[in-house]
Amino acid sequence: MNYDRLLSPITVGDVELPNRVLMAPLTRARTPDSVPGALQAEYYAQRAGAGLIISEATNISPTARGYVYTPGIWTDAQEAGWRQVVDAVHEAGGKMALQLWHVGRISHEMVQPEGQAPVAPSALRAEGANCFVEFEDGSSGQHPTSTPRALALDEIPGVIDDYRQAAKRAQRAGFDLVEVHAANAYLLQQFLATGSNQRSDRYGGSVVNRARLLLEVTDAVIDVMGAGRVGVRLSPFIEIFGLSDDEPEAMMRYLASELSRRRVAYLHVNEPDWTGEGPQLTDDFRRDLRERFSGTLIYCGHYTAERAETLIGNGLGDAAAFGRPYIANPDLVERFRRDAALNEPNPETFYGGGAEGYTDYSVMD
Repeated sequence: MNYDRLLSPITVGDVELPNRVLMAPLTRARTPDSVPGALQAEYYAQRAGAGLIISEATNISPTARGYVYTPGIWTDAQEAGWRQVVDAVHEAGGKMALQLWHVGRISHEMVQPEGQAPVAPSALRAEGANCFVEFEDGSSGQHPTSTPRALALDEIPGVIDDYRQAAKRAQRAGFDLVEVHAANAYLLQQFLATGSNQRSDRYGGSVVNRARLLLEVTDAVIDVMGAGRVGVRLSPFIEIFGLSDDEPEAMMRYLASELSRRRVAYLHVNEPDWTGEGPQLTDDFRRDLRERFSGTLIYCGHYTAERAETLIGNGLGDAAAFGRPYIANPDLVERFRRDAALNEPNPETFYGGGAEGYTDYSVMD
């Protein structure tokens, strides 16, 4: 089968991409000191054939963490490590975005500086959710999240500035774009959702108020990068990590319009059935987003080349992001071009470890 639309070039904001096969952000938990290095440079450079690589979620501050062995972007060493990665991707002919991450309540005192409580819009524990911690004996593993404390109103400007400083470091490191992670039940989506945000101040209550923090963060990142180099990731209707929301459609309509008004480069929608199960987004929902958002629409979640080609051909999306296929197929674009079989990923090596299951997947001759 030919995938002419999927493999065609596209302009995303201020950036020209050679194809519409994007590498989705994939947490791999292989930076024990939170500083990316040569192993990450090799891993990402192997996948430089993607139209755009979106980095693994990257913590914007020490208090943004909920998972050990994940990278950060708040120190000089981290910035230098990412520069090494970006340089390798650019030398291989690729483009790369950094995804900015704050986990909010999906954390525990063991991961936080000085054992403090995680922060969230409201002091509501994420029921049934786990974070990833390092125990006193040096072992690591999943652990139930702890009860967060609500961010005080006068602390919120500091969180926004953490995003701004992270964007400055990303720009200096040479990233082509920055993606604001407002999906998957982490801090910014916790503010968006009715179930996790029970504030009564200007950041809670109405759709406009609950969206305020995400839009202020986006504005701060735009001030650094320019709107044409900023994307936002959202996950409407998703119910993970104890997240619930009574108004997901109203929020998406409002955000699509507001982000379009800001002329951000792209909107990256992580679908609720990203595992291949559960509810799916309707075509009517996609058409509504298309009408409201004028930038590039990217969808992610259990996509095949055939499904992505159909999405683009129907005019409902502009590109698709692939996650697990990119773990096992560094040359995914070339495999799509040749309509070749794909390697199967090994779930046992998804998180943690070294080169095995990370940089040792085969490519075609």
